[in-house]
Amino acid sequence: MSKDPSSSRLAPHIAHLSAGAPPIAGSELSVDLKALAANYTELAEKSGSAEASAVIKADAYGTGLEEAAKALWQAGCRTFFIAHPQEGARARSTLPEATLYALNGLVGDDSEAAMAYYRDHGIRPVLGSYEEVDLWNAYCASIDEALPCALHFDTGMNRLGLSKKAAHQLSEKWLSQPPAFTPTLIMSHLACGDDPQHPLNSTQLDRFRAIRACFPDIPASLANSAGVFLGPDFHFDLTRPGIALYGGLAINNRPNPMQTVVTLKSRILSTRHVPKGQSVSYGATEVTKRDSRLAIINMGYADGYLRTGSSSDQRKGARVYIDGYEATIIGRITMDLTIIDVTDIPEDIAKRGNWAELFGPHMPIDEVAAIAGTIGYELLTNLGLRSLRRYL
Repeated sequence: MSKDPSSSRLAPHIAHLSAGAPPIAGSELSVDLKALAANYTELAEKSGSAEASAVIKADAYGTGLEEAAKALWQAGCRTFFIAHPQEGARARSTLPEATLYALNGLVGDDSEAAMAYYRDHGIRPVLGSYEEVDLWNAYCASIDEALPCALHFDTGMNRLGLSKKAAHQLSEKWLSQPPAFTPTLIMSHLACGDDPQHPLNSTQLDRFRAIRACFPDIPASLANSAGVFLGPDFHFDLTRPGIALYGGLAINNRPNPMQTVVTLKSRILSTRHVPKGQSVSYGATEVTKRDSRLAIINMGYADGYLRTGSSSDQRKGARVYIDGYEATIIGRITMDLTIIDVTDIPEDIAKRGNWAELFGPHMPIDEVAAIAGTIGYELLTNLGLRSLRRYL
């Protein structure tokens, strides 16, 4: 637990509704909208001649869809991707002029009312199967309106997406019988973009180029966040950054060039001195190795702080940052509380009421996620469920 020379650079947090944290706030999730906008600008520049869109699904990766969408629009973004149509309706109320695509395609019971939901909210479904193509085509024909959509082709993910064979079949069919809808984008999704050396990247690129050749007049999109960093060959007409917008790591085993967007902090509720050899937390999975001073913070797995970040006698747990010092979790993370070892931190710093940063500018989210055996995506989309949410 060493002194961090950057401790004097703690980022200021400005309340979304009022200045200063309410006196009863036990945890705080702050979202730096300026950093979000700066990350979009950086990714747009890296996208070169391609348009950079923004993926705002899962409540904009846990940052808050409406606030994030507004900040991204002001930064110049005009095309947005959500997963579910309900997310699209929320985005539409915030972004009346944006282009919105629903990545999960036609979600619902295949009724005309379900199709109409997309039309009424100006949401373009990303069609990923013959069934969806037929449904959307029939609906557009029934209302005599060539509504827009995207066509998703599978190039190696084996999740959603039409086949390469389907691309040839559809393109040939439409030469003599154009569809009742208007395809405005063809796309695929990289499975291993976070590993630049993985051979599947070049395989998917070749497959997508062949598919794109079937639809030469329709804009194309392949690159997610990682794809943006793979270079211009992957950019096509539109890039779709997601995790990198929110400060997460897009390429493994490389320095993260993106600015920190999200910071999670929790207050210390109390401290206690515990002799050597005493068990800590549920299950007695860890005992103190020395006479210790422990602090209890107002954060647990009910807040989305994953239990897999716990510590035991066999493995180290996640770390937190307290005003220039690092402290390690000791014992199991519980529903509402987490215990940290602050033995080496001065008592006037690790004391009741002071804040511990669980992740943020001094404790990168991807490092915390790795210790918990997961990825930054999962932490972002789960954390802050009970925390005071604040926007810079």
